[in-house]
Amino acid sequence: MKDRSGLESIDDWATPKWLYDELDAEFHFNFDPCPLHADFDGLAIGWGVSNFVNPPYNRIDKPKFIKKAYEQWRLGRGSVLLIPAATGTKEFHDLILPHAEIRFLRGRVAFEGLNSKGELTTTKKGMHDSMLAIFHAGGWEWVTVGKFRPMTAA
Repeated sequence: MKDRSGLESIDDWATPKWLYDELDAEFHFNFDPCPLHADFDGLAIGWGVSNFVNPPYNRIDKPKFIKKAYEQWRLGRGSVLLIPAATGTKEFHDLILPHAEIRFLRGRVAFEGLNSKGELTTTKKGMHDSMLAIFHAGGWEWVTVGKFRPMTAA
């Protein structure tokens, strides 16, 4: 896949440690279904009880990971997705908005990885604002600030 400049796009960007640590302190992650350079297919296996998901941001993989997080939530497993704040997508309206807590992040996240020139960078900011979509574990869905209800049938 090529980026806007016509160069080959690399879709392997690490979450900044400070952000992961902050979320892990709150959610106590026990699985990452899409770590960098994984030797497994996170879409083909069951997930943990509390999952951190920073999926590839491309148009093919990102929707699949959102759908998988939703399916795992229906099984009682929680997931925190770090994704672009794309509020016009089908996945946002059908899966995230009605069932997940949404937290918009202030500013753009500086991801860590190799840029399209093969240079390591820790200051590369995504082209989009970011948000957290939180599917809370245990079959509870977000209603409004601080309020949950038993999940509804799909």
